[in-house]
Amino acid sequence: MSRKARAADVHAICSALPEVELGTSWGDRPTYLVRQKPKPRGFVLARAPRHDAVDPTTGEEFCDLLVIRTANADDKAALVEAGGPFFTIDHFRNYNAVLLQQSRIGELDVEELREVLTDAWLAVAPRSLARRLLAGELS
Repeated sequence: MSRKARAADVHAICSALPEVELGTSWGDRPTYLVRQKPKPRGFVLARAPRHDAVDPTTGEEFCDLLVIRTANADDKAALVEAGGPFFTIDHFRNYNAVLLQQSRIGELDVEELREVLTDAWLAVAPRSLARRLLAGELS
């Protein structure tokens, strides 16, 4: 049985995927990027607190959100509707990504987190690189 995931597992999992670098996007936000031309593409982003993502019980802006890409709207809906820690907001209505509070990562086990983050990587990675990973050619 897999242990509960921790916030540090995000870095370990993302960094272990092929052609990944930790950079920035949306100004200065730490972002895991897949290196590719013409420019890297992000798949996990630490989102800055904003007025459009607030805790429904306290009204406080979430300060520990990750934006995690999904392959499509169906994958996004499946994660959000599963009753787990993933959610979305109106700002992301037409964008294939879910939100996850880092403080709720422990609701997932490491393998669940690895699957979601790998799927996020697959959503933005070049097709040839993704095929090689899925075929087991890359470690």
